[in-house]
Amino acid sequence: MTGAALIASIGGAYLGRYELREEWLKHEWAGRHYNAAVMEKALMIAGGNPTEAQDESREAFTIADQFEQARTAPSGIVAPGAYSSAYTAITALKHSAGTWHEVTKVGYDADDPRYRDWNSNSSGGAGYVSGRVTGLAADDSGYVYAAGADGGVWRSSKGTGDAAHAGWTAIADALPSLSSGDLQLASDSSLWFSTGEANTGATSYVGAGVYRLGSPRTGSFVPGDRVGGKELESTTIGRVRPGSGVVFAATNRGVWFHSNAGGSSAWTFGFAPNMSWMPEIKDDAGHVLVSGGTDWKDSQSSGATNAAYKNIVNDIAVDPKDPKHVIAAIGWRSGDTYNGFYETKDYTKGPSSWTRVKVTLGAITNSTDIGYTTFAFSKDGGRLYATVQQPSKINGASNLAGIFVSKTGSPLGPWNQIANHTQLLQSGSALDKKGYSVGVQAWYNQFLTVDPANADHVWAGLEEVFETKDAGQHWTTPSPYWNFTFPCWNIDDTKNSCPLAGHPDQHSVAVGGGKVFFGNDGGVYRRPVNGAVNANGNATDLESMSTDGTLGALQYYSVSVGADKANGGQVVSGGLQDNGVSNLFHVNPTGSNADPAGHMGSNFGGDGGDGAADPRNGCNQLQEYVNLAVKVTNTCALNKGALSEADATSWSLDPGDPSPRFISPIALDGANPDTAIFAGRYVYTVPQVWKARSADAVKNVFDNGANHSTTAVAMQGGVAYTAWCGPCNNAGFARGISTNAGGTWHALTLPAAFPNRYLGGIGIDPANAQHAYVAVNGFSRKFTEGPGVGLGHVWQTTDGGATWSDVSANLPDVPASSVKQLANGALVVGTDLGAFYRAPGDTQWQSLGTGLPLTVVMDIEQGPDGVLYAATHGRGIWSLATTG
Repeated sequence: MTGAALIASIGGAYLGRYELREEWLKHEWAGRHYNAAVMEKALMIAGGNPTEAQDESREAFTIADQFEQARTAPSGIVAPGAYSSAYTAITALKHSAGTWHEVTKVGYDADDPRYRDWNSNSSGGAGYVSGRVTGLAADDSGYVYAAGADGGVWRSSKGTGDAAHAGWTAIADALPSLSSGDLQLASDSSLWFSTGEANTGATSYVGAGVYRLGSPRTGSFVPGDRVGGKELESTTIGRVRPGSGVVFAATNRGVWFHSNAGGSSAWTFGFAPNMSWMPEIKDDAGHVLVSGGTDWKDSQSSGATNAAYKNIVNDIAVDPKDPKHVIAAIGWRSGDTYNGFYETKDYTKGPSSWTRVKVTLGAITNSTDIGYTTFAFSKDGGRLYATVQQPSKINGASNLAGIFVSKTGSPLGPWNQIANHTQLLQSGSALDKKGYSVGVQAWYNQFLTVDPANADHVWAGLEEVFETKDAGQHWTTPSPYWNFTFPCWNIDDTKNSCPLAGHPDQHSVAVGGGKVFFGNDGGVYRRPVNGAVNANGNATDLESMSTDGTLGALQYYSVSVGADKANGGQVVSGGLQDNGVSNLFHVNPTGSNADPAGHMGSNFGGDGGDGAADPRNGCNQLQEYVNLAVKVTNTCALNKGALSEADATSWSLDPGDPSPRFISPIALDGANPDTAIFAGRYVYTVPQVWKARSADAVKNVFDNGANHSTTAVAMQGGVAYTAWCGPCNNAGFARGISTNAGGTWHALTLPAAFPNRYLGGIGIDPANAQHAYVAVNGFSRKFTEGPGVGLGHVWQTTDGGATWSDVSANLPDVPASSVKQLANGALVVGTDLGAFYRAPGDTQWQSLGTGLPLTVVMDIEQGPDGVLYAATHGRGIWSLATTG
């Protein structure tokens, strides 16, 4: 089966059905706080299965795919130039009045003792957290650099100092893309930053190329620091690897290299195994660097998505003994005929010098079963280590083939397995032997590095961090998944006798100044290179570098705002990628706060989705786990250690929908905040929602159609609009809108010109519910081919959906996720490159305020104080005072 066929089959299993509902993982968290009998009850209530192994992996896989679908439908392909074109258009816009303020620039405590209840991860040992960190670099003078998944680059000069006050400073906010692939310090001390996160596979829409900063200790990246031209735009670049006089880039369109001096000269194409699937790539002068292959050209006309998966380079390694000898791990995580290890003895001789290496890796004798792989040479090149994911086991309890070493330093081997998932599970891991196992997300979580001073000393990142000091004879787990499984854990011990566990899901690593730094879905952690462990093999000296809140990489899906009746100001809450729902109290109009606890707290772990808050009382909240698992709370879920379900302060309203989106939309009626609306396949309303205590209060009011999943909802005075997709995969993609405007629910007939792209947000005129707007995601047809892709990102109806018109005007061509009309008639839109504003009575757009980083704005809401709050997927929550 081809990679494309596999992804299609996986998509059919994971997208649009969700019968499994992720209940096992959800109740596993809950069960850690209870005895075995209570755990069994929770599983019985959920209908869960304690042998169900893949829930954690399903979550990461699903949101990665759905985040991509929204931006690439209907063809799955974005042409080079999309982001630079949008950036050029943005820089030409005027700015509306006002300055954005970072609301969440405060420590975020995943172990906040205010939330030790039925659903929280508090006391699990993650400590203070931030968002996903995909790249790390460190020197021997204490400087550390971190790249947030959608947040750009930060610098701290305190890598060997006080981790509680790391003092991170953003140094890449001027760039056109803050989506991050990798960071590397070259031999001349320059810092190389690749944009386009590769952790999610074929998210080929997010990159703007590679940048080089000559003085990283004092400088900041600017657009002129880009290396080369547009040839690496619209790619993912998961690794940059310095060689001798050159730097290599591992992209989803093959291997490329460039002089390490930087400059605007084009990157040189090195190699790709499937040239027929390569797009035509030109330099800035229009010269063809890569001729478009026949399969690529066919894919653009047919809407096939194979091209996105055919040339993914996972990693590159340069032989320290021979800098012309370069190896690459190339392949799709679900398997394909071209997967495997490749090498060239002299990269300067071009693509024809590359060959696929025949290797044996434990039980793997066929290269097609070599998936996502990370390499690490010892400093002298005498050893080559590799962490290998196995595609044929992607649906198993673990898809880790193992960690291997070639003691010859050659990719030919022989390769010896020095760890498998069973060995690592027994090394101090916290993962449940009956549930998912070590390496269940080996396609998503990987890092590998060798101590420069000791070729036997290796760190490997999967869901947890593993370490060996004797080349794999023995392993420890210095940063386990959590502490709940360990005898040292006790929920009644507010200080907790367990050491800090760190956050799971590892992505990056760096060694410098006597410290080793780990980047994961919770930010940056560090410990001494030769640190101490307890009897279980867990570090006793692990520290979070996110304590002071200056590493602002939090990845929000949503923001909710309501009055803080207890403390004054506002309660600002939001759902985050892998960091639950946050609550911040006593927020004033400039975004600052005086939270009584001195930090922001998390009331549950895992992914937090969409939500809504009562504007009159911000502790009346609707909170989503994922897949429409909605809960209602009247206390911001504050609950110090409820030990029975009867003591809970949150109640489930989950309707058990057959096909919700992973992040399903939730809203309140703008004219009546006691009524809620949310949707999956079906549309649901909840009258008197703040008094609801079970799904019995939820009313099913409309069926959006079999295999349809709702992507956006809005309601005003009882009039509602919902948008859906189905299929949501690129192949056969379709979308639509339904409404009860006019009195009865019905599906709208959209005009032929209405874009056939993902519909990300809906806004209704507060004064006239027949007047509504839709925010359209993806790129317009200039950069995305496919049937009906169309133009425009904001469409308007003034007659309840009977007719529609494009009101995008000069709005930059960039994916849009949220649209709101303010009381004075002004319009605001959140996009993948910031937020935009249209003044009352105007037709032209401006950039909304100043000071907001050009990152993904998933949601914009107006608080009862009139302030706008923007949830960014990589730079936290920001506020802007407005008179709207």
